This record gives sequence, structure tokens and C-alpha cells, in this order.
Amino acid sequence: MLSGWRETSARRPWRISAKLLIISSVVTVIGFSAVCVNVMLDMRHGEEALARQTLENLATSIDADISRNIEIYDLSLKAVVNNMLLPEIATVSTPVRHLILFDHATTARHFGAIQVFDADGRLTIDASTLDPQPENRADEDYFRIHRDNPDAGLFISRPMLFRGAYSIVLSRRISDTDGGFMGVVAGSIRFSYFHELFERLNLDAEDTITVLKRDRTIMMRRPFDLDVIGKNLGERPDWKSDNLKVGGAFAGQGPIDGTSRLYVRSSGTNPLFVVAGKPLGSVYALWQKEALRIGAVVLMLSLFVLGSAIVLAREISRRADAERKLEEMATTDALTGLRNRRKFDQAIDIEWRRAMRQKTQVALLMIDADHFKSYNDTFGHQAGDQVLVGIAICISDSVRRAGDCAARYGGEEFAVLLPDTSAADAFKIAELIRGKVQGWSDGGAGSTVSCGIASLAPSAGMDWAILVAAADKALYAAKAGGRNQSVVASLPQLSLVA
Repeated sequence: MLSGWRETSARRPWRISAKLLIISSVVTVIGFSAVCVNVMLDMRHGEEALARQTLENLATSIDADISRNIEIYDLSLKAVVNNMLLPEIATVSTPVRHLILFDHATTARHFGAIQVFDADGRLTIDASTLDPQPENRADEDYFRIHRDNPDAGLFISRPMLFRGAYSIVLSRRISDTDGGFMGVVAGSIRFSYFHELFERLNLDAEDTITVLKRDRTIMMRRPFDLDVIGKNLGERPDWKSDNLKVGGAFAGQGPIDGTSRLYVRSSGTNPLFVVAGKPLGSVYALWQKEALRIGAVVLMLSLFVLGSAIVLAREISRRADAERKLEEMATTDALTGLRNRRKFDQAIDIEWRRAMRQKTQVALLMIDADHFKSYNDTFGHQAGDQVLVGIAICISDSVRRAGDCAARYGGEEFAVLLPDTSAADAFKIAELIRGKVQGWSDGGAGSTVSCGIASLAPSAGMDWAILVAAADKALYAAKAGGRNQSVVASLPQLSLVA
């Protein structure tokens, strides 16, 4: 049995279905597309990381330059504060006092001259002249801060118009030995310093550089907009302070304009910090070009694969249909439309093995047209063929189960294989066929049939030829008994045949 199955499997070629081909092609395209999407997302993250690193380096370098200059200027302010406490400062001449109080750092470009104000806010000493003009700054924020807060330290004011130029004012408190308020020393850094600093950078037109105080007041911005300078971002309800933490980054719409950018904040604890911004369109410009190029290639490959799969699937379907038709032609009797002898032999072999495994009965009907030779000689071969077709139609109408096999066994003889059918049930079917043929014959066909029936449950060592021989022997008995009848093979007959 096993060897027969192996021989059948070896003769049956492996076939790929059209549906399997299309499904595998679609899965391949989806998998390849998923890999490409993952690669493109990694490229996008890489572009963002590179832009973030570049902006971080830019913000850090600007922050370092600003902090260094503020520190240098603050050293000059500290020197003035310390020298103002010298007892001799009030006894020396004005030129000598200037030499003692002010060093060369205060005369650097973009730095305003340092001024000293007394406890009432009146200007007493000006580094730019030996004879300062009367001036009072008691109402300024930087003066009031130092007057009211001894521990203010270095105070950086909001951007303001100071001595004819937009600047930020740096100031320190002058206290006596007892901590009493003596006045304020103040200087300024002009906006020209920031303009020159930003002009040295190679930036795109949409790139932004913003310098802010710790309270998020905008001290300077590139591109320059006087309406923005001095605004406090902490007062904007649509902008959260968590958007830009120390050393952090934020991608989205900023608080100044509607352009979506990648913003990076400098780290450190300096009085001022820097935020560098770059439009997201510029950040992802190169990636978008690569993504479009890769996407176009993947799309074309996907269309090619799917198109090829569809064409191949159609060809496979066409060939499968042709093979089915050829197989049907090879296993079907051309005249009657029933299965031929070759297909019958395959079917009875399969059902015999199944019945042996499941220990069920297999029934077989052998049907033969009565007096067919004389009818054929009298009315001709065409009339004889019509009789055979009529008998085949009666058999097809009576045998309807999926596992049943009705075949033209040879000449005017037919065979009907009935799996899992007892002899009594097979006899009923035989009588149904015989009755239909007789009814049709009474209408003018002039032919009847005789049926031989055999049914048994095969056991090991038995061959299906025993069943065929028994049914054939019962058919001979029906013929000998006067034809147009059905005879069931008895167990003694089966034993005799065996």
C-alpha cells in the first residue's frame, strides 16, 4: 500500500497555484517595503541627530563667546567696585582716579564706558570723560535692584536704549565696609557686538539665533526684530518652559513665528543662554530627496513584481485549466460523458484502500444493455450510440453522491462504484437505474438493462478484482435469468470466485 502511494506521489508533479504566487508576491513586496521604510526612518533619525548636534555646537560656541565677554566686562566692574573703597581714591586727581578705576578692557569695541552713580542715582564718574554731564539713573531697574537687594550681584538689564545705542546694561552694587549702599557701577554691551558675532556665522536665511536671560527675556535675536527684543517668553500662555530645558531640544512651532523648527538650547549656568533653531524643512531636505528616490525605486520594483506575479498567475491559471480539460478528456468517455475505464480503475483502487482502512463496505454495479448487438445490427451504430447515451443519462440521474463513480466499462457495459454502501442499498440504486432505462425504453428506445450487484468489506490480502468478478458473475446470472433484472451476488458466489 505504501509503495503504491509513493508511486502515485512520484507521478504527480508539484504545482504552484496562482493564488499562492500572488500571495507570496504581495508578502514579499510588503516585507521589502517594510525594510525600506525602516531604513528611511533610520535615515530620518540620523539627519535629525546630525542637525541637533550641529545646532548644539553652534549654540554652545555662541554661548561661550558671550559668556567670556560678559565675564571680562564683569571683572572690570568688580575692579571699579573694589577700587571705589580705597581711602586714597577721594584725594587723588581726576586723571589718576580714572587710571585706578578703569582698565583697558572697558574701552574695547562694542563695550560702553563704565559709569559710577552715587546713592541718589547721580552720575559721579564716567570712564569716557573727565567732566561728565549731569545725569540721574535712580529710576532705572538696575539701580533700584541694587539699592533694594544687597545680594543682587551682577545684574543684566532688559535690552534698552542706553547712551544713544541699543544695549544691555551690566551693573554691580557698591557697598561700604558696613554693607551700606553707596551707589551703582554700570556698563553696557551694545547690540553691535551681537550683530557682528552673528554675521561671522555661516547660517541660512531661515536659521535663528536667540539670546535669552534666565527669566526667558529675549535679549537678542537673529534675524533681528526690534518688536521681539525685550519680550518675555514666560508671559506667553502658548509656550511652555519645559519645551526647552537646559541642554535640550524641541521640534515644532516656536514662540516667535509660525515656522516649524528644530530648537536646541545651550547648556551651562551662565547669566545668558542661547537657543539655535533650524527649519525642519532644511533639516529633512536631503532625507526627503533620498526618501523620494528610494520610494520611487521601491514603487517601481513593487509594481514590476506584482505585475509579473499577475501575468504568471494568469498563465498558471490558463495552463491549469488546460490541464484540467486534458485530464477530463483523458478520464471521460467521449460518447456517454461518464468516466472511462482508466478513471474507474483509479477510483476503485482508492476506494478499496479507504474501505480497507475504515472497515466499511464497497458496492459495485455492473450494468449491461440487453440485446444490444442485435439492436445495433438492426438499427445501425448511430442508433446504438443513442441507446448507450440514454443509458448513461439514466445512470447519471440515479448516482449523485460525490464519492460515487459511474463509468463506461467497455462496449455496452457500465460500472457504478458505490463506496460505503451495503448490498441492499446498492440493489435499490440498481433497480432505480433499471426502472429509468425501462421507462425510457417504453417511450420508443427499445432497450433494457441487466444489473449485477456485489458488496463487501475488504480485508487485508484481498484485491478489488474480487469485487469486480463477483459483480460480473451476478450480471451473468441476471442475463441467464431472462434479462431486465437485478441480481445480488451471494456470499457463496463470492467464496467461489475467491
